[in-house]
Amino acid sequence: MAGKADTHGPLIGAVDQGTSSSRFLIFASNSAELLTYHQKETKQEYPKEGWVEQDPMEILNTVKECIEKAVKNLNGLGLSVDDIKAIGITNQRETTVVWDKQTGEPLHNAIIWLDMRTASTVEKLLKKTPQQDKDCLRPYCGLPVSTYFSAVKVRWLLDNCPKVQQAMDEDRCLFGTVDSWLLWNLTGGVNGGKHLTDVTNASRTMLMNIHDLKWDDHLCRFFDIKKEMLPEIRSSSEIYGYMSDGALTGLPISGILGDQQAALVGQSCFKQGQAKNTYGTGCFLLYNTGTQPVESNTGLLTTIGYQLGKDKPVVYALEGAIAIAGAAVQWLRDNLGIINTSAEIETLAATVDSCGDCYFVPAFSGLFCPYWQFDARGIICGLSQYTNKAHIARAALEAVCFQTRELLEAMNKDSGIPMKSMKVDGGMTQNDLLMQLQADILGIGVVRPSMPETTALGAAMAAGSAEGVGVWDISSQSDNPLTTDDFTPAVSSSDRDKRFVKWKAAVQRSMHWAESEQEGPAA
Repeated sequence: MAGKADTHGPLIGAVDQGTSSSRFLIFASNSAELLTYHQKETKQEYPKEGWVEQDPMEILNTVKECIEKAVKNLNGLGLSVDDIKAIGITNQRETTVVWDKQTGEPLHNAIIWLDMRTASTVEKLLKKTPQQDKDCLRPYCGLPVSTYFSAVKVRWLLDNCPKVQQAMDEDRCLFGTVDSWLLWNLTGGVNGGKHLTDVTNASRTMLMNIHDLKWDDHLCRFFDIKKEMLPEIRSSSEIYGYMSDGALTGLPISGILGDQQAALVGQSCFKQGQAKNTYGTGCFLLYNTGTQPVESNTGLLTTIGYQLGKDKPVVYALEGAIAIAGAAVQWLRDNLGIINTSAEIETLAATVDSCGDCYFVPAFSGLFCPYWQFDARGIICGLSQYTNKAHIARAALEAVCFQTRELLEAMNKDSGIPMKSMKVDGGMTQNDLLMQLQADILGIGVVRPSMPETTALGAAMAAGSAEGVGVWDISSQSDNPLTTDDFTPAVSSSDRDKRFVKWKAAVQRSMHWAESEQEGPAA
C-alpha cells in the first residue's frame, strides 16, 4: 500500500455539486490523475411553470453519501483514506439557499439558478432605477438585474415567504449559495459551522462589489437585504474549516470555486486571453481578462475568475452564459420521449446529415447572454412533413453550438483579440458529433481534454495548493497541460454563415413570447 501511495503522492478530494447531480472525486496531486469517484443524481422539482427547486437536505445528503462511497472505492484500490490531505468544493452558482442558524433547517427549497419566478421581482426592482435600466448596477457588481442572480431570488423569498422574512427580522436567517450551505454543514452546522463563501460565488450574487471584494452597502440597500445574513467572503484557496464527521473527519476544506471558475482553473487558463467553454445543464464561456475587470459592451458578464490565496491577486473574467444546453437534451428525453438516455442523442442525430432546415431555440428560461431577454420562450421552427425526430435531435445539438458562436462573437468584440481555438469541458463534450458541429459552426478548432473532469480538478487544485496544505504545485500543472482530442472545422465559411443567419432569424421569432405575470405568495 505504501508503494501505491508513494506513486500517486498526496491525494485531494473534490465535492462537485451540480444542477443534476452530486459527486465526490479523488485526484492524485502529483499527476492530476482521477483515481476514483462516486456520483448521485439529484431531483429537481417544478412546482409551477418556470419554477425550479431542489431540496437543500437532498443536496447535502447526496454529497455526504458520495464522500463515503468514494472513500470506500479508494480502499478497494489499495489506497488509504489517510493519503487524502484536503477537500475542495465546486458548485452550481447563483442557486439560493436560506436556512435557520439555530435549527439548521432550510427555510425554503433551494431556488435554482435558471428559475424564472422572479420575473415580477425584476420588474419591481427596475422601477427603482433611472430609466428602468437593467445595467444600472454593472459598475458595482458587473451584472445586469435579472432573474439569474442570487440577490433577486433572496428578495423574492423575503417578499413571498413569511417565515424567511421573520427569520431575517429575528436574525436567525442565513443565506448562502450551495458552497456556503455545504461548508456550514460539513464543518459542524449548528455546532460551530463556518458561514463563508469565496469571491467567485460571491461575485454571482449581485451583492459583492467586484472592485473591493466586499459586500456593498449600496447593493444591499438596493435589494433591502441585511448584511448579517450573508456569509463572510474569502479567497478561493485557503483553509476555511475542518470536516466535522464521516470518513474524512478532521480534514481541511481548503478550496471553493463556483463551477465555471473551477473549470477555468482546471483548464489552466492562468494567462490573460485564455478561455474555456463548459457544456453542462447550461453552457458557460469564461475568458481570463487579468487583474483588472473589463466592462462588456455586448451583454457579457464581468465576474471574478479566481483568487488562489488570501494574499494572491484577484483575476477577473468575462463570461458568456447560456441557460439551456444539456437541459435541452434532458427535455427531449424526459418530456418528449425522443430518446431513452441522454447519450442516445449522438447516435440519433448522426442518422441524418443535417437538421433539415429545422432550428430549435431552447429559450425555456428566456435568453441569457448576449440578449438578456426573459420573455423569450423556446421554439422549433422550419418544420415540414420531412422533419423527423433525428432532425430535431440534431437541431438541439446545433442550438448549443449556435449559442456558443454568439458568445464567441461577443467575446471577440469585447477583447479585441479573436480567439483562435476553444478549450472545452463538461459532460456534453463526450459527444463527438457535438464537438465536430461546434468546430464547424465556430470556424475554429475545438480542444477537448482527454480527462473531462476539469471542474472538479480545479477545486482540487485550489484545495491542494492552499497555504497550510501545500501539496499541489499549480505552476507545474500549467507547464504540463492535459492531453487533448482536437476537432477542426470541416465545412465552408459560407455554409456556416448561412446557417448562422437562419439561427439568428429563429432567435428573433422566440422573443417577447411570454407576458410577465405577478406571482402570488409561496405556499
